[in-house]
Formats: sequence, C-alpha cells, structure tokens
Amino acid sequence: MANQIFPINGQELAKICKQTLANTDNEALLRTIQDLSPKTPILLAKTDNEWYRLGGIVDKTGHRIADDLVEWTERTYIECGRNLQTLIEHALDEKLIATQQTGNTLHLIVQTGTEAAEFIQIDIDKTQEAADRFLVNHNSHPEDLEEFIDPLNPEFIEAFNIGTARYSYRRKTDVAVFMNEINQYHLEEHPVQRFMNDWNRSSANQTTRLSNDWIIRPFRNTGRFGEQIINVELINTQQKNVPQCEDIIGKKGLALNNLLTRFDRHVGYPFAWFFYMVKGDLVSLQTGLAVYKDITGDYSYLPERDATILKDWVTNPYRV
Repeated sequence: MANQIFPINGQELAKICKQTLANTDNEALLRTIQDLSPKTPILLAKTDNEWYRLGGIVDKTGHRIADDLVEWTERTYIECGRNLQTLIEHALDEKLIATQQTGNTLHLIVQTGTEAAEFIQIDIDKTQEAADRFLVNHNSHPEDLEEFIDPLNPEFIEAFNIGTARYSYRRKTDVAVFMNEINQYHLEEHPVQRFMNDWNRSSANQTTRLSNDWIIRPFRNTGRFGEQIINVELINTQQKNVPQCEDIIGKKGLALNNLLTRFDRHVGYPFAWFFYMVKGDLVSLQTGLAVYKDITGDYSYLPERDATILKDWVTNPYRV
C-alpha cells in the first residue's frame, strides 16, 4: 500500500538529490519530489542541528588533491616509507589545505495511513565542503598520525567554499515495515512499538498524527555476542518552544490537571505530557505517578482511553 501511495524509490530519490541545487529553504528539493508524487503531501518534519566531519585535501589554488583526508594520509604515509616527518615535510612543501564537511540532515515525511507507524520517512543530507586550515600547522607539528589527521592546534586560514552545497540521499524508511522487522529482533515488545501502540489508543491520535511530532532514527548496536542488532529511537520534531512542565510537587486535582492542560496546549494535542514523559523530555516520571494517584482516588479528569494507558504504564513502566 505504501509503495502505491508514494511510488518513488531510493534510486530516484538519489538522482533527484544529485541533480537539485541545494538552497537555504530547500523548496526546490521538496517541489521536485512533490511533482513526482502530486497526490501525496510531502512535509519537511525536521532539520537536524549542524554537524561537522573531516573532508578532503586541496592545494593552495583550491585544486582537489584528495576527497578523503584519512585515506590520503594513510596511503601517503606508506608511500613516505612510514616516516611521519617525511609526510609532514611533504604537506608543508606543497602547502596542502584540509577541508571539512558541514551539513544538516533533512527528515521528510509522507503519511500513508492513520496509525502511528503508517508513514514513510526520507532522510537527506545537505552538505557544504569548505577549506579552513593548513593540513599541517607550520609552528606545531603533529606527533603521530592521529594528530596529523585531526590536529590539536590547527593553523587556520580564511575559509573558502569548495564547490556549492549539495544534497545526498541517505535512506527511505517505510516505518510500518521497519517496525515489523524490529519486532522480530526483540522477544519482548520494543519500547518504541509500545509507544506507538499507546499513541494509537490515546486521545492524541484522535487529534493529530504521530509523525507530526515524532520521527524515528534507525541504528545498529552490538549484542553481547558481537552480533549486529537493528534498533530504533524516537526523535521529537517540535520546532516551537515547548517549556519544561512546571513542578508538580504539592499539586493534585484541578491544579495538576490545569498544569498538564497548559503543557498539552503548548505542544498542540491532548495527552502530550504522557508521551513527553515516556521519552524523558520536559515532563518528570513523578507526574505520571501523581496523576495515577489522582484518578484512582477522588479525581477523574482523564478520558477513559488515556486513563487506561496510564494505568498500564504504572503497572509496567517503560521509557523510549
């Protein structure tokens, strides 16, 4: 069903990224993808914070010497007879300049249904390469290859861009299919799956889609026997400034309900406080316990569907 809703495959997305000129607002990229799937709204859910990584090597005129600084260093070190001083002198004589990649990851969302996991997530990197330091500091030579690659005291120059910013396709994830795969690797219900199941039966799902506020980050970790295990993390995409939930100490009944209602209004949907609490963002675990004490005592301010979820959480707590 998802492929019918959004028929663009990874190869086509990679081609679009390669052919689209990167700009500040990313409108050209979104428009190009949208034009190929006009009946399916494609939304930019989140732009990650800027990240940096090592780039390549250029000479003093900006001519490309190597795309990969690490690979060039290891190979040239061998060519220099594994003599670090010879490598240093070569870099100084040629006035070689190191570059770095600066980038963001864009997370695009295509909703494919009403259930929490029914969306496609497209992750695309936008990068810019810039030259900003000499490969070797003339006044502070590295003591080993590690410091040669990533110096403690770099000699900076006036930075200049290498080419233009560009997009590169990272992955396309059909989240429902991916979660089915995740569940095969875990004997117990995965916390992210439980989060999605709770969302499906909550008041939040009556108002908005999970992908309007949350996306996933797939990753691998190593098991106790060295095996590679596919795993997943939930990431919040809120662009607005959501404040920390107020201190609940001493609050119960109407006062506690008002506090949580204000938080939900900031976020934009009911029962938001519960999901932020489970994630560990902005809402303390004590909040859930305080509300549970209220609703099993003299107060009744949660819809039955949400009260059931909270009671299940108190009986068997989890976090994501």
